[in-house]
Parts: sequence; structure tokens; C-alpha cells
Amino acid sequence: MKLDQFLKWQGLVSTGGEAKHVINDELVRVNGLTETRRGRKLFPGDSVSLQNKEYIVPFNGAGGPKLSNSEP
Repeated sequence: MKLDQFLKWQGLVSTGGEAKHVINDELVRVNGLTETRRGRKLFPGDSVSLQNKEYIVPFNGAGGPKLSNSEP
């Protein structure tokens, strides 16, 4: 899954355009690093952070998205 798709799937943004803006504005971190590529491929277990909340990319068949309780 690509980063922009993940943000929409999580309900963190409502459109691809909105995803593009939050990514270009350097508000998104993947595995602790600022990510500016909206097409960045995500893998199971990757951590995606936005607005002080961390989301873990689920493994296939794991149910749904997982929200981590950690806050930076």
C-alpha cells in the first residue's frame, strides 16, 4: 500500500489532494523519518505518524489498522 492510500484508509485525510499536502508539508513520518514521497510503499509493521499519533501497517489478515498508544 502506498503512503497516500494508507492516510486515506486510516481516515486521516479525506482526499488524495489532502494527503499530498500533509506529506509535502513534512507532517508525516514513516518509521521515525519525515517522508515527502506520497507514493512511498509501506510494508507490514511500518510505523506511520501524523499529528502525534502513530499507526502501524497491519500484516495481511490482521484485521484492520492498528493505532499505537505511543505518543512522541
